[in-house]
Amino acid sequence: MIELKNIQTVYFIGIGGIGMSALARYFHAKGAHVSGYDRTETALTKQLELEGIAVHYQENTKLIPAETDVVVYTPAIPADNKELVFCAEKKYLIVKRSDVLQWITLHSFNICISGTHGKTTTSTMIAHILRHSGYGCNAFLGGISTNYQSNFWSSENNVVVVEADEYDRSFLKLLPNIAIVTAIDPDHLDIYGTAEAVEEAFIAFTKKIKKDGTLIYHSTIPCADKLNKTVVHYNYALSTPDADVHASQIQIQEGGYVFTVQAKYWQLTSVQLNMGGLHNVENALAAILVAKQLGIADHLIKESISTFKGVKRRFEFILKTAQHVFIDDYAHHPAELDALIHGVRSLYPNKKMVLVFQPHLYSRTKDFADAFAKSLQNADQVILLPIYPARELPIPGVDAALLTEKMNSANVLLLSKDELIHWVATNRPELLITAGAGDIDKMIEPLKEKLIE
Repeated sequence: MIELKNIQTVYFIGIGGIGMSALARYFHAKGAHVSGYDRTETALTKQLELEGIAVHYQENTKLIPAETDVVVYTPAIPADNKELVFCAEKKYLIVKRSDVLQWITLHSFNICISGTHGKTTTSTMIAHILRHSGYGCNAFLGGISTNYQSNFWSSENNVVVVEADEYDRSFLKLLPNIAIVTAIDPDHLDIYGTAEAVEEAFIAFTKKIKKDGTLIYHSTIPCADKLNKTVVHYNYALSTPDADVHASQIQIQEGGYVFTVQAKYWQLTSVQLNMGGLHNVENALAAILVAKQLGIADHLIKESISTFKGVKRRFEFILKTAQHVFIDDYAHHPAELDALIHGVRSLYPNKKMVLVFQPHLYSRTKDFADAFAKSLQNADQVILLPIYPARELPIPGVDAALLTEKMNSANVLLLSKDELIHWVATNRPELLITAGAGDIDKMIEPLKEKLIE
């Protein structure tokens, strides 16, 4: 392992990824020379360039600095990538993003947020509480905080808030002082193979908690009894009185919620969360539990939650007028779609919900086709876009039409992106939801324009 203080030049292959860009910003803030490659220009890569980080979009080994100390790559990069092959031939130190996070967190107090869903919002909420309250932290987030327009920030306090990603078991390289497990559902089965293997990885993650540490977990996760209970531990749930912490007296207020946090020995009344989705009330419970563990004053916790503006693409209001409501979300798993639809219904029970969904990965669509169909049927009108393949090759017989075949509904359309824009312009839905983890976010502005024309 190289000493962090000795890293002067860092090169990123896949710099536009949400986790990679946070690390790029970290090294840039430390004064290192940072540059990198990504195959597609995005709003995030443009922002990195504005911050002084050089990014290029064609594989070009001549743009890799000769004096590079570390090359960081993402598992999404194919093994035959010209730049990756070149760096291996030149014997550069090549590491994964998870290795760098391990180096950074080796000598810090670590708050590590894991879960097959909910971790990005929970991580960002915790980091916001610590920043807004003056406690301070270094944050490595899996989404763009709407409050600060970034997925990274730093402070003098040697506390790290980090999203602990279960993909390829990378979270097992972290050593948490406080570990949060928001949810465990079957996912990434292309990596894990079985639901049991996913659970085993999370169980192993909780065993990485330092001996004087704390475990905070959702009370309904399937393997709760197998998590590491040798440390201080608390569970939480939305409205389950048996949980150590739950929410009560939940009221809808201006597209968000006001509620009481009820614990066995304390309560926090009139907590205001200006964010939709009852699942985000649950995420707030986990964040508040962390803040209480750190000794942050109640009034500062409440003030922080009330000023939290959310995360880009997490129940994000794109448009909210008397005529139209447009919400965008990253949901790409059946459980996430359930939470999204339920959250929207809680706010707008009488509006006709049009849900546009872009399936993400052929393997995930194949593995969860029945569950996707069941979740999607809870919307009034469903529009399916073609599957976003990401790193995968097509699987015969697996496409968006597979989901329509499994849905007992006439209100399902298969549309291209161009057809979708025309459909929205013609039908002008009063409640429009876009969901998916692919490139559906590029549709947001064109769709918004059609709604407000």
